[in-house]
Amino acid sequence: MDSLDIVNTQTPGVLVNTYHLYRELGGGLIKKFGGVRKFMNFDGPIISDSGGFQLMSLVKSKNGKGKVSDIGISFYPSKKRKILFTPEKSIDYQIKLKTDLIVVLDDFTPPTASYDEAKVTVERTIKWAKRCRETYDKYYKLGDGPYLIGVVQGGKYGDLRKYCAVKLAEIGFDGLGYGGWPIDENNNFDYRSAEIIAECAPDDYLLYGLGVGKPHEIVNLHKMGYQIFDCVLPTRDARHERLYVYNENSVKNIELNDDKFYSYYVPSKQKNYLLNEPISYACDCLLCKNYSKAYLAHLFRINDISAMRLASIHNLRFYSILMEKLGRVAGDKYIK
Repeated sequence: MDSLDIVNTQTPGVLVNTYHLYRELGGGLIKKFGGVRKFMNFDGPIISDSGGFQLMSLVKSKNGKGKVSDIGISFYPSKKRKILFTPEKSIDYQIKLKTDLIVVLDDFTPPTASYDEAKVTVERTIKWAKRCRETYDKYYKLGDGPYLIGVVQGGKYGDLRKYCAVKLAEIGFDGLGYGGWPIDENNNFDYRSAEIIAECAPDDYLLYGLGVGKPHEIVNLHKMGYQIFDCVLPTRDARHERLYVYNENSVKNIELNDDKFYSYYVPSKQKNYLLNEPISYACDCLLCKNYSKAYLAHLFRINDISAMRLASIHNLRFYSILMEKLGRVAGDKYIK
């Protein structure tokens, strides 16, 4: 997909990955283009993450090559190259990207962490958040620049989540993010941690569901006051032949309070090979307006790359309709 495809799905905004841009582009090219917006030719709202989740996933994996310390994250992108990524570098680079919302660097709490291990990540997250705020203050006064979001860690331990959220609010940010892995050991969504963060956040704070999520999870967090979400599911699932469809025959009839307001559609199921009907009647995307179930099944069957593009367009439009139904809070009210 390209930027125009994203615009045509009416997606409220996009997120760019600070770690990958920092590693692959550095600052020179981004500076030449005056920020990532002109570089990618996307005129809508843009969020940049801190790069921490990707780095922590690499460093804290079983085969991870690197180290996390109070100074920052040291890692080896190649045998001959070592990078030290610090809270200051994360904020400096995100400022160069000229995005509308930036996220502090945090120490990701692994889902398998013991209480003591989780506490270490929380204390480090708070220390890093303070350094991120100090770096941000060199460029902008809070409220005058891009939104700055603190990330709440602590894993499944409610008292640590509360402690982290309170301490971050004391430092002062524009909002709090639900950090870490939101799935518990029983493979259920951890709504309690989300509630704790929402309860501890000052009334004027944005609430950001980092990496959230499935459509019903977004709806449930929105009821708690969360306004902003990002997730790879729409495009990743699309590439693997998993499309989201509303269980209604028109957009106006979609009811998000229904327990099963959506379902999954798999193009390659044999029953779809001969169907001359759209993927969904409750969708106005490029795929649903122009092509049949039979045609999409054919494209996937022959491994045509346009199958993944059309499926991705459909899933992104599904999610943008979801946000429209929620009032487009994230897209219209809060992003400059």
